[in-house]
Amino acid sequence: MEGGEYGIKKVCGNIYRNARRASGLTQEEAAERLYISSRSLLEYEAGRTIPPDDVVCRMVEVYDAKHLAYLHLKNATEVGRRFLPDLHLLDLPTSVLRLQKEVKDVMDINHYIVDVACDGKVDEHEIGIWQSIEKELAEMVGAGLSVIFAKGIHLQS
Repeated sequence: MEGGEYGIKKVCGNIYRNARRASGLTQEEAAERLYISSRSLLEYEAGRTIPPDDVVCRMVEVYDAKHLAYLHLKNATEVGRRFLPDLHLLDLPTSVLRLQKEVKDVMDINHYIVDVACDGKVDEHEIGIWQSIEKELAEMVGAGLSVIFAKGIHLQS
């Protein structure tokens, strides 16, 4: 049931619940720190309603979960679902290896990128090639975001 409105709301609810649980907060503790009712948080986590951006911003801060901002944009908006690359939350070493693989894939097609883009337009016979290029670039961007949002990163100051 991934497609349709129900699937979207279910995914959205899970991203907020998962971020809260990863922070170790109960619903009651989180609601208090987010300045919202426990009922509102329950509705967001159940996927019945989508939290407004100001609440998501507080969730990101309270839960120390920067990836939640991206997942909210990706899953809770039509623009995000259509245009933002997928994000796979992995540990840092796995994320770095995935990024290296995706960078290599882009480097392998670099000559196609240059050939197609050098004249500033994509000709009719280049459309399929360009769609493949866009797919590879989106995978690289998603891998880069996975490094930025990698699980288990604790920055030392």
